[in-house]
Amino acid sequence: MTDPSTGASAPLDDAKSAPLDRAENGPLDESEANAVRPYVDLGGVKLVPREGLQLRLEIEEGTKRVVAVGIDYAGSTLQVQPFAAPRSSGLWHEIRAQIVEQVRAQGGETQERLGAFGPELVARIPVTGGEAGATRIARFVGVDGPRWFLRGVIAGRGAIEADAAAAIDDVFRSVVVVRGTTPMPPRDLIPLQVPQGAAQAAGAVVPPATA
Repeated sequence: MTDPSTGASAPLDDAKSAPLDRAENGPLDESEANAVRPYVDLGGVKLVPREGLQLRLEIEEGTKRVVAVGIDYAGSTLQVQPFAAPRSSGLWHEIRAQIVEQVRAQGGETQERLGAFGPELVARIPVTGGEAGATRIARFVGVDGPRWFLRGVIAGRGAIEADAAAAIDDVFRSVVVVRGTTPMPPRDLIPLQVPQGAAQAAGAVVPPATA
């Protein structure tokens, strides 16, 4: 079921949550993307290059596995992770509830609201090792696609300013998820990779993308 006023899926635990225009305007499945458009290929996701966009790969120290893609753009940061999901049901409603519990366990607080992609969380999280009472604000967004779930964590200007939020949301929209055909349990991270020509090192930085 969807809310006609927002295009967001109704908050049923296993319902898919995505904008009504997802298949046209993103985040896209590889089968929906323009095959001739240039992308930065990161394995499980592809990104449309744009001027001023910086990519930072988050690599697990022990395994050297890429576990997330970090994006810096226009004063905002966006962490992207693609996960395998069931074909007919979604993960975002359940994962959102788990994020609320995790933030509360850290002494933080969350507020749920409807955003560009449907339900999202705005979290105020205590800063570890910072001044007493210091907090940071982050937005958690998620979209259920065909056999995948894409999660984004937004910080910086995009978490607190409307114009900046619209700009970084557009970047999230431009993500193409490459699920592949390999069977994977739901919630497993779809493999990510360092682009050809980029050095593989912890916190590897990909050269600036240009339009």
